[in-house]
Amino acid sequence: MLLSFRESLFAMLGLGFVTMMVAIDQTVVSTALPTVVAELRGFQFYAWVTTAYLLTTIATIPIFGRLGDFYGRKPFVVASIILFLFASVLCGLAQSMVHLVLGRALQGVAGGMMLSTTFAVVPDLFPDPRVRLRWQVILSSCFGIANAVGPTLGGFLTYYLGWRAVFFMNVPVGLAGLFFVWRYLPHVRHMQVSGIRLDWQGAILITCALVGLQFLVQWLPSQGAGMNMVLLGLFTLACFATFIWWEGRCSAALIPLDMFKDRSIAIMCLLSTFLGFVMFGLLIYVPLLLQGGFGLSSREVGVIITPLVVCITVGSIFSARVVTRIGRPEYILYAGFALLAVCGTGFLLVDADTHRGWLVANLAGCGVGLGFVMPNLTIFSQEIVSRSRLGIVTAVMQSTRMIGGALGTAVIGSVVTHFYVEGVRQLNISGFGKGNWLTRLEDPQVLVNAKIQSEFVAMLQRQALHGETFILHARESLVWGIHSGFVLAVLMAVLSLVFLLRLPRFQFGNNRSAGGPGEHDTASAANNGEKNPQ
Repeated sequence: MLLSFRESLFAMLGLGFVTMMVAIDQTVVSTALPTVVAELRGFQFYAWVTTAYLLTTIATIPIFGRLGDFYGRKPFVVASIILFLFASVLCGLAQSMVHLVLGRALQGVAGGMMLSTTFAVVPDLFPDPRVRLRWQVILSSCFGIANAVGPTLGGFLTYYLGWRAVFFMNVPVGLAGLFFVWRYLPHVRHMQVSGIRLDWQGAILITCALVGLQFLVQWLPSQGAGMNMVLLGLFTLACFATFIWWEGRCSAALIPLDMFKDRSIAIMCLLSTFLGFVMFGLLIYVPLLLQGGFGLSSREVGVIITPLVVCITVGSIFSARVVTRIGRPEYILYAGFALLAVCGTGFLLVDADTHRGWLVANLAGCGVGLGFVMPNLTIFSQEIVSRSRLGIVTAVMQSTRMIGGALGTAVIGSVVTHFYVEGVRQLNISGFGKGNWLTRLEDPQVLVNAKIQSEFVAMLQRQALHGETFILHARESLVWGIHSGFVLAVLMAVLSLVFLLRLPRFQFGNNRSAGGPGEHDTASAANNGEKNPQ
């Protein structure tokens, strides 16, 4: 399918608006999250606002990735935009944390549909990787614009209009994307086959396994290794084992396991998981560090965190310009993970008195590192597999990154909560006596909600205690907890560098070998009239 320059431009612009909508949602929500949780009074759901989104995204990405291979991707891109807009309005109208979490879960379904199809459309339109990388600049630029304005805009909207505005702002961007996608994006189908059957059994099994894993990680630190946790762990393992067994014998497998016989694909999936752990750990807990730990306002947090998300785009655009010109393209991955490890370590030295320049430098370095790694893992994997598997390999890479994000959010959240509560309880050991004030201080929303904080200080003054001192101690405990969580993120970045040493040499245009994974699908698609856009 040959598109004119104008058609290609408007089609990519529509995808750019879709990318912008997702990027704005992630950056704005993470910036506003401490204020949201404080107003709705449910800090126990802090991590769930993100993990509910990630869980449903993970569960739906492989389903719609495979459906996109079968039926073409345009219908699912359109449906995902409409559903995302509807879920955003529901989130903006939420009256409790439970309602907000449910709205975010519905957003995740739309996000899974969107991620598994939008990024796979680009190689459909531009098979040549060098041409594709040039057009990909539009997506990177839209992503960059969203990231540039997202944190600051989120901070200002939260500060002046309230946190609900951050969800309603998705509507105009989504409608613009819907117009261009509906009118200009072609409907390309690579697999013209009859009797298509989707692996619903595999979809249910992987969903149960991932949900069980998420609950296990979330609850184990607080519940301990009791019988309930043992049973949950056994259930999760059984679901994973059954999924692997079923996919090996299913003729229409949701995730073809033979893809992972290629060592490059297997390693890149691991790297994508580690990347998600680091990325979501930073995006979710850096705002909490700044607002809860250092006492900054949501407006100030939005301004300070902007270099992180802007430099993701800077790194993406720079890598797109150089990755095809260097003899070993995988070296860009080394540079990215090295930056994440070094700058992530820099966060461990940050406290309330640290010069803002040091904080901004480390945020910018992490952003460039993410920009080097995130798009290239997807592009490299698309180059390795056959054309008929572009959708599922894109879906797998997005899924593994989301799995890493869900695990990172839950694990770091558990570490933060543990160290924070233990630090606060030291006040009781210090001889101040246990009272109702201690229970209130164990909920970190007292650090980000000015009204609750004033009530807390006034209550302690009536007991002849200096409330500001306890608030300061609580902030130090929160900073210590978040630093402990960031240690895990740094370890993941270092582990990624270790696995990179085992990644086979990669070269553009030389990786779809005749005997490689997906050869059967390529031949099948060709015999059934595969459309090959040039």
